Amino acid sequence: MIYNKPPLSYFDHVKLWQSRGLQIDNPAKATSYFQSISYYRLSVYALQFQNKKDVFNDGTNFNDVLNLYRFDRELRIIVFSAIEQIELALRSRIIHVLANKYGSHWQDNRAIFKVERYQDPSGKEIVKDFYTDIQKLISEHCNAKFPEVFISHYKTNYSSPTNPPSWMVIELLTIGKLSHLYSALASKEDKKEISKTFNLYHTIFENWLHTITYGRNLCAHHSRFWNRDFVIQPTIPRGQLALPWITTAITNNCRCFYFLSIVKYFLQNINPNSNFKQRIIDLMNKYPDTPIKFMGINVDDDYKMFDWQNEPLWQQ
Repeated sequence: MIYNKPPLSYFDHVKLWQSRGLQIDNPAKATSYFQSISYYRLSVYALQFQNKKDVFNDGTNFNDVLNLYRFDRELRIIVFSAIEQIELALRSRIIHVLANKYGSHWQDNRAIFKVERYQDPSGKEIVKDFYTDIQKLISEHCNAKFPEVFISHYKTNYSSPTNPPSWMVIELLTIGKLSHLYSALASKEDKKEISKTFNLYHTIFENWLHTITYGRNLCAHHSRFWNRDFVIQPTIPRGQLALPWITTAITNNCRCFYFLSIVKYFLQNINPNSNFKQRIIDLMNKYPDTPIKFMGINVDDDYKMFDWQNEPLWQQ
């Protein structure tokens, strides 16, 4: 097929949705939303109200679409805030474990990192060498025109070692880089020592870090979250975890509720008094018409949604 749809003005998009059966009480206001959000982004949320393509279900109002967008946006903000706590705790515990074992400049010790080689689908060899990557990153920051204040302080006051200590360097790493750092550790014992501080087995911890990075990027780039099929699917633990977890009644690990549960598990360890659960409940109450079943909360044989708040994890 050849794509030949012409671009439309904001107001023409309003008229297009009206022609498809959407009730729009205030066309001028709807036009302003298209200006600030974009028609294409809102159209993703409009699909929820179309049992037939390009035909809105009877009684659907523009506010229904807008409220679903708002629910998703506010959910991402809640998740992003929680991931910040996880990222900070991860930095702290990596530094503590590795610095006390290998010294202040463990990031400059090639021996603690592994080098991975594999072939991509075309047969080209791919090399993953975290040690080289982090040395390049440090060099770029140390030689930047406007380096971080702590980098400038170190370079001004110390001539050796060349690189700043690990507790400075690790502040330069995103959560994605932290996840890569953990995966690149050569010693299984190092991985176990870090992961046990989060009450997780190291293989699950590594997978869940990867998942959290993916979810964080969805939030940071304002991508649809509430009913997305997650490309990076988290591992389902086979045995009992050290802290309360969800039961086998919740099994859909490719939707956001499972991701929310992983975040909640981390917060049990990092911040037991977190208001994460209450913020989600308040959000659902704020937008009661949001079909939260598409978040991945299972239903029973009678299509009744499981009471997720009474799951062991979510009772905390």
